[in-house]
Amino acid sequence: MDSSTLTAISPVDGRYAVKTAGLRDIFSEYGLIRFRVKVEVEWLRALAAAPEIGLPEPAVEPASVLRRLADNFTEDDARQVKEIESVTNHDVKAVEYFIKRQLEAAGADERLMEFTHFACTSEDINNLAYALMLSAARDRFLLPGQATLLGKICALAKENAAVPMLSRTHGQPASPTTLGKEFANVAWRLYRQREQLAAVTILGKMNGAVGNYNAHLAAYPEADWPAIAREFVTGLGLAFNPFTTQIEPHDWIAEYCHGLARFNTVLIDLCRDVWSYISIGYFRQRAVAGEVGSSTMPHKVNPIDFENAEGNLGLANALLDHFAAKLPISRWQRDLTDSTVLRNLGVAIAHTGIAFASLEKGLDKLQPDTGRMAADLDENWEVLAEPVQTVMRRYGIENPYEQLKALTRGRKVGEAAMHEFIAGLDLPAEARERLRALTPSGYTGNAAAQALDLPPES
Repeated sequence: MDSSTLTAISPVDGRYAVKTAGLRDIFSEYGLIRFRVKVEVEWLRALAAAPEIGLPEPAVEPASVLRRLADNFTEDDARQVKEIESVTNHDVKAVEYFIKRQLEAAGADERLMEFTHFACTSEDINNLAYALMLSAARDRFLLPGQATLLGKICALAKENAAVPMLSRTHGQPASPTTLGKEFANVAWRLYRQREQLAAVTILGKMNGAVGNYNAHLAAYPEADWPAIAREFVTGLGLAFNPFTTQIEPHDWIAEYCHGLARFNTVLIDLCRDVWSYISIGYFRQRAVAGEVGSSTMPHKVNPIDFENAEGNLGLANALLDHFAAKLPISRWQRDLTDSTVLRNLGVAIAHTGIAFASLEKGLDKLQPDTGRMAADLDENWEVLAEPVQTVMRRYGIENPYEQLKALTRGRKVGEAAMHEFIAGLDLPAEARERLRALTPSGYTGNAAAQALDLPPES
């Protein structure tokens, strides 16, 4: 059976292939090989440029080959690496041999060729390749996707800043808010989590078999290898980790995964709330011509975008949590249990991206039903028990909470009953009239102002 989106085992590369296409050149096998080749090539170029190493400067054609491999690595190049790996049964060694063959064909100096993978363990290459992958995914995919979602949620917050809505605490009618303020709450949470993900420092190391520059110093004891390694790693756009075993300990990957998982968790909360508001009629969804809501019930417009997003966010977070718990743990100086786990980083980010796309689609379909929200408020005058008893406290009336509890607890109270209670209170005329003028839809505090006060950057 040929490989296609129809025969893919994972929906990431099958059903949702269009939504994850932007991640393929980062997290595919080709992507991993491409980043490994880039690290190997840049290390060789760094060694050739270091005067204390004394390598011959690459001739024009070999230098051109190195630049092409670092900047324009192709799928055909990756296939050649895989052919070599079928013999070596070692993926990183196959990359080394591939680069040497390319240099040999370009007439490179033999001594220069032999400095490919000089003093490196496989993890020197791998840790930097994965660091570059996650850096690219954050900059090109995650942060822009998060910004798009934030923009939509902020727009909903401001558009609906003054739309009154009944709150529900413990699922029960509670003090009113506005629809815009509820979206503003989500926007602010997401903004903070996005900032924290963006601030995660991506680390790398280039210090040999167990992190001590053993082989480096054996060959060139006079060279300042920590300085060379630091300059090399930072030159790749990464931060340098000076203390490692054979592996960079992956603590920063845990921080990255936790940051993304927290952002996703806020989105799960949003999905469930919007789903519930659709269920009680606070939102309608724009029907899309040709779409079917149910195989048997023609009337239905199901909240499938929010359900799809919630499911994919849950899958992503399950993987992200595992990465964060597993990757910082390695027996002694190194074990191989991180290898296959690291290969699945892209799966978690792909499920996140699928969720982002579904949420964008769902948010664009939402139509607030202000009439339904207004009717719900008008059916729950008992929520004004809070302001009435609070004003009673101000003016020293005894047992205000208990009086309102007797009037409202566990039963509906309409406008007439509430006004009758207020009329019997020993309050200043101005306070009494202010309470009589209050309605559930008007009792929203400064919710509208808060929704409009979202920082522009969020």
